[in-house]
Parts: sequence; structure tokens; C-alpha cells
Amino acid sequence: MKKPLIKVETSVETHSKQSNSRRQFLKMGGLAVAGTSMFLYGCSDDDDSMDPDPGMVFDLGSGDLGILNYAYALEQLEAAFYTQVIAGSYFAGASAEEKLILQDLYDHEEIHREFFKAAITGAVNGDTSKVLPELEFDFSGVNFGDRDSVLGTAMVLEDTGVGAYNGAGPLLETEAYLTLAGKIVSVEARHASAIRSIYLPGNTEFAGDDVIDANGLDKSDLPPVVISAVVATGFVVTPFTANQLPTG
Repeated sequence: MKKPLIKVETSVETHSKQSNSRRQFLKMGGLAVAGTSMFLYGCSDDDDSMDPDPGMVFDLGSGDLGILNYAYALEQLEAAFYTQVIAGSYFAGASAEEKLILQDLYDHEEIHREFFKAAITGAVNGDTSKVLPELEFDFSGVNFGDRDSVLGTAMVLEDTGVGAYNGAGPLLETEAYLTLAGKIVSVEARHASAIRSIYLPGNTEFAGDDVIDANGLDKSDLPPVVISAVVATGFVVTPFTANQLPTG
């Protein structure tokens, strides 16, 4: 049986950035992921055996549709994660402040997920074959009874989400979508700061140097970098490809 596949075309320069992103992703979250069920596969004429069966793997698409499906995938991931969080034993025994923050994050990500599903369905006039299906996730690498595991993973997901929206925003061609993406990324940034404030309490950690550069600007990552980082977690089980999204 072939392994699940997230596929995206990469250049040499992008591949280097992806490797750095993957290491940073794991370092930030303190995640020990072994035997990941997914991998990033660059096109190669020399290894046809790794190609998915035609028609079996969903491709995110191109243009605005591709970016919307891409954002929808990320929101599905976050919503699924926080669903597990609030059902876990850490959340049950967490402080009132941490419960309030995590419940808010769960509520927001659920709204974002459903928003993208509706927006994409409307954009394709109800043609569900062009809408990313509901993804399956495996969070067995997260201990939902442990504060560090939960908050460390939440921080990584939120920081990655902010970088993803910042990188994808300029790729959108429709002004209405760009405006909405800007509103959503501002919420994701609030999420990231809230998690950092309770997980890494300090005077500047809410906007740490690892995410804010010397010019006071937040990080911005193109889809291949984000997808590579997500692949490294092993969380996403359902295969899909991103062959038509910009790589640089």
C-alpha cells in the first residue's frame, strides 16, 4: 500500500527553506514525531512508483480556489486539534484562564473551518468535487493530558497559521478574499499571542524574536514551506496534493 501523499513542486531554494522550517517546527513545539505517516514528495521522473493512483488524491487547485482549499486544510487541522484539546484531561484540570483561552480558540477555529467550506462551495457553484474533503488526522503524538504537550503544539500550529496566511494573502487575486484573509490572520495572531502568553510567560514572548523580525514584521511563509512543516508533524492522514500552488 502506498503511503499517504502531500505533493508540491519545489525548487532547490524552496527545498532548503522547507528543511529549515521543518526543523524549526519540531524545535518550537518540542514534538518527538517518529514514523510520520506522510511525506513531502517532489516530482521525479525516476520514481514513478511513488505517484498516487490517478483520481485518488485530491489536488488543492490553482488561483484563489487553490489558496482557499489550502486555508481550509489548515483550519480543519486546527479545529480537529482543539476538539481533542477540550476533550482531554489537561483541559479538564486547567486553570480558568487557560480554559477560557482554549475554548475561545476552539470556537474560532470551528467557525473558520465552516466559513472556508461554505466560501469554497459557493465559489465553485456547489461542485463539491472541487472542495477539499474532510481530512482525517492522527494526534497520537500529542499527550492531551500534559500541559506542555498541548500548549507546545498549540503554539506551533498558531504560529504556523499566521505565517501561512501572511504568505498566502498576496497570492489572492480577489479583493474580497484578501480582505477576509486579513481579518482571519489577525485573529490567528491573537491566538498565537494568547498561547505564548500562557505557555512562555515573559515580557516579550507574546511576540518573540523567533516569529517577529528586527523590522517588527511577522513571518510570512509560502505554501511549500507550510506544507512541509505540517507534514513533519505526522498529524494529517488523508492524502492530497498541492501541485498548482505557487512555490516561490
